[in-house]
Amino acid sequence: MASKVMDLIYWKDTERSGMVLTGLVVVLLSLFQLSIITVVSTLSLAVVCFAIAVRVYYKTLHILNWADGEHPFKKYLDMDIGLSGEQAEHAVQKAIVMAMSALDTLKKLVFVSNLIDSLKFLVLLYLATFLGKIFNGLTVFIMGVIAIFSLPLFYQQRQEQVDSAIAKIKANVDNVKDIVRRILQGGGPTPDPTPGGAKPKTQ
Repeated sequence: MASKVMDLIYWKDTERSGMVLTGLVVVLLSLFQLSIITVVSTLSLAVVCFAIAVRVYYKTLHILNWADGEHPFKKYLDMDIGLSGEQAEHAVQKAIVMAMSALDTLKKLVFVSNLIDSLKFLVLLYLATFLGKIFNGLTVFIMGVIAIFSLPLFYQQRQEQVDSAIAKIKANVDNVKDIVRRILQGGGPTPDPTPGGAKPKTQ
């Protein structure tokens, strides 16, 4: 399943990825005008009507001896989507571990286990409130879907340029974090940039 999702994201099959992206965007845009119940029921109705029409068409071809009578959706009906007891238990355990880890991280951020991390979390929350004034959640979700289908492919094609830009941004962020850390620790002399701490001789 994971490999199939990655194939969609990296456009290994252009037609399938295009259909999935278009379908997701259309469904999300529909939610602007219609309720989620209406959207889901309408889509389900359309899918079932299409499946019945195809099934009747193939059945008619079989009656007329123009086809072998094989079920048109046989590969989907034979697809195994069940989980064994061990797989289900592993999935539940993994979900619980992830949830507890997220709650533990949130607890540390809220109750200021590390001041720097809590300050970064505070900035993130402020940016979220600022973003909420510009977009609603559905718009952000649509932008996220489009980003998932575009940014990984863009990074794969422009990896060197992106890595170089990220390295420069990271260096600037680390410099700002270092300044903030020294201020929070009561200030202090700027670290000697020369190797070994040797002071350059003045002429």
